[in-house]
Amino acid sequence: MPNTSPALLWAALFDMDGVLVDNANFHINAWLQFAQHYNRPLTKDQYVENINGRVSADAMAYLFQRPILPDELIVLTEEKEAIYRDLYRPHLQPTPGLLDFLNALKARRVQMAVGTSAPESNVRFTLDGLPLRPYFDTVIDSSMVHRGKPDPEIYLTAASRVGVEPARCVVFEDAFAGIDAGLRGGMKVVAVATTHTREELEVTGAALIVDDFTGLTVDTIAQLVTQI
Repeated sequence: MPNTSPALLWAALFDMDGVLVDNANFHINAWLQFAQHYNRPLTKDQYVENINGRVSADAMAYLFQRPILPDELIVLTEEKEAIYRDLYRPHLQPTPGLLDFLNALKARRVQMAVGTSAPESNVRFTLDGLPLRPYFDTVIDSSMVHRGKPDPEIYLTAASRVGVEPARCVVFEDAFAGIDAGLRGGMKVVAVATTHTREELEVTGAALIVDDFTGLTVDTIAQLVTQI
C-alpha cells in the first residue's frame, strides 16, 4: 500500500559516496595522489579515520595540519575532486541493488533525500551522471550546512526539507562520521559495508548492516521505523 497514512510517514536519507555509488577506493586513490603532489604524508588508514565522510574544510585542514582559507579551499577541493572524477568516470555506476530499492521506495511514496559531504561539482557528476537525481525530493550538499559530519546538521536539514521528524528517518551511511551524524540526529541508521567491514561497523550502533542494496526490501527498513 502507498505510504500515505500519517502514522506510516517516514523518510529515507542517503549519503552519496560509498552508498549510492561504491567508490571508496577511487576517493582513497585520489586523496593519496593529491597528498603526494603536495608532499603531505597520508595513508589509507589515515584517510578512513580522519577524512572519509567529512566536509572538505575539515579534510583539508587535517591533511595540511592548518586552517584552510576559503579561497584556497575552493581551489584545493576542486583540484582533488578533479583527480577523483577522472579516476572514477569510466567506472561510474549505482551500488548493486540500488535502483530496485529506490524504485520500491518511490512506489511506496517514501520521502527520499541525499545528505552528502561532497561538493556540488561531485553531486552533479554522480546524481546527474547516472542519473539518480529524479528519485530524491531534496539534495543537501556541503555548501548548505555550517557543520560537517559527524555533526547531525546535514541530516536534520534533509529531514526538515522533506517534512519528516528526525525520529522517523532512516539514514543510509558507509562512514563512521556519517553514522554518528545520523545517530546524533535521533535517526535509525543502516550501515552499508562498502568502506568498512561488517565487523568494523558492528560497534557503530547502526540498526542494520548490509553489503549493498541487493534484496533489501522497503518492509525491512519500515520495521526499523516502527521500532521507535
